[in-house]
Amino acid sequence: MKPVIVIHGGAGALSRSAMSSDKEQRYRAALLSIVTRGQDILAAHGSALDAVTEAVRLLEECPLFNAGRGSVFTHQGTHELDACVMDGHSLQAGAVTGVSHIRNPVLAARTVLERSPHVMFTAAGAEAFARDHGLEMVEPTFFSTDERYQQLLRAQAGAGQILLDHDGERQAQGADPIDPDRKFGTVGAVALDAAGNLAAATSTGGMTNKQVGRVGDSPIVGAGCYANNQTVAVSCTGTGEVFMRTVAAYDVSALMEYASLPLPDAADKVVMAKINALGGSGGLIAVDHYGNIALPFNSEGMYRGYGYVGGTPVVGIYR
Repeated sequence: MKPVIVIHGGAGALSRSAMSSDKEQRYRAALLSIVTRGQDILAAHGSALDAVTEAVRLLEECPLFNAGRGSVFTHQGTHELDACVMDGHSLQAGAVTGVSHIRNPVLAARTVLERSPHVMFTAAGAEAFARDHGLEMVEPTFFSTDERYQQLLRAQAGAGQILLDHDGERQAQGADPIDPDRKFGTVGAVALDAAGNLAAATSTGGMTNKQVGRVGDSPIVGAGCYANNQTVAVSCTGTGEVFMRTVAAYDVSALMEYASLPLPDAADKVVMAKINALGGSGGLIAVDHYGNIALPFNSEGMYRGYGYVGGTPVVGIYR
């Protein structure tokens, strides 16, 4: 067993013109920096819970990704953010959904886990809870970027389509490596610490042009986020409705526990067979209680990275 952290920043199809763009290097640099920070926490005997919380907080702070600052817009031109954190040791979890004033939803989810008898708060109730516990609050415009607003305008001009945030065939110069108009815009982290504890965290800004009030898999325990010391920690990114219907994150754990599948087989069965069978797309990251990792995705690309303590961190976008 060796401590390790794994992160993702969303999955989707590639922007054909962006294979060697400067923006690709920005994504790789961001992923590398965040994985390295997670490694440092684990190397200092920090907990898996601390490592995944900080990794996702940093992903929320980076406008390249659809979580926190840089989140996508709803059809009504607003922001609705979701997050979930789960501790594999205690099986405690915390989640918030539909928030628009909490700077870091993952910190709110962590606070729910640690300081509430409940698991999930939504909208105004979640924001009141966060405010009462001293978390930083911001105006909704904090999350806005011009690039995300232009995505909304393109979506609304395209017969009102709802766009998943990284697929596509845009040929715009300087495009993201994975098309932001149709990317599955979730971020997440999973980790195993030196004490043998697992943890997972997931955060998202949702889907461009979605209806206000829509909730995907990201904040739902067992769908987009799950951790259990006996099996695995999982964070998902993809077609949220399908990941909810398959209870994807928990299904990886169940296949390991009840069918005795090793992690790679369990993760592949969920992403490549079960998600595919329902027309879903995306991927997940996972680490088991031995420190084995899996990063399967059925789309063309997924922003991802991992780092074992004492090892060289690895990041990737393409297959």
